[in-house]
Amino acid sequence: MDGRALAARIRSEVAEAARELGSLRLATILVGDDPASQLYISRKHDAAREVGIEPLDHRLPASVSQAELLELVSRLNADESIDGVLPQLPLPEGLDEPGVIATVDPAKDVDGFHPLNAGRLYLGRPTLVPATPRGCLALLVEAGVQLAGARAVVVGRSVIVGKPVAHLLLQADATVTVCHSRTVELARHTLDADVLVVAAGIPALVGPDMVKQGAAVVDVGQNHTAAGLVGDVDPGAADVAAHLTPVPGGVGPMTIAMLLDNTIRAAKYRRGLLAFPPA
Repeated sequence: MDGRALAARIRSEVAEAARELGSLRLATILVGDDPASQLYISRKHDAAREVGIEPLDHRLPASVSQAELLELVSRLNADESIDGVLPQLPLPEGLDEPGVIATVDPAKDVDGFHPLNAGRLYLGRPTLVPATPRGCLALLVEAGVQLAGARAVVVGRSVIVGKPVAHLLLQADATVTVCHSRTVELARHTLDADVLVVAAGIPALVGPDMVKQGAAVVDVGQNHTAAGLVGDVDPGAADVAAHLTPVPGGVGPMTIAMLLDNTIRAAKYRRGLLAFPPA
């Protein structure tokens, strides 16, 4: 499953939508000087510019108080010229991350982490959905994988990937099992999976002997090792699976593409082109 090719097509569609909507702005907030977060923000800004979305870069020291951070978020919420608000996570120690996420206007929450957006996904009435899970489903659909009636296994239960992707699979009529660090005999579950999504953050956690013949495997892992960037699935699984996302070049490009697409959706909410449901 070629994430780069699909992401390029989605970015092209986003650029066309941005031209039609005109003057889109995405505000990001980076707290502290974590190198990885700085890199991610830079990539998001570059991608936004490429499709005609203006990034607004807000940077605060790690010593910022919770009140000061929430004041900035509230100011961006109230700014009618801003379509999306994205606090870069994780936040430095000492700051209340859930409190910051909950302060973002749900209609501008392009990360899809606000409790209101998470709740709507749970209820099967999604509004803004986290970008990585959306990318996983888009890759499966693009590959023509049959989801209705399929046995799907998600390895990982994070609120960023595991839980939302499980809900998306349920809403696509798959039968879903969620595995995690306390799961006993992981292979017993993964070998049953027609669709396997692995988002555990452990290099090569799933080997070829843990994959069902002909399965569709989505590897969300982005692990930096001495050998370079590797996934959560051993590349040898390609000999068993019918479909496998590469690392790099699979889910990674899709995450930013779907973030940009979420910005378009948020812009439509702001302009009244889509109705954002009341709380």
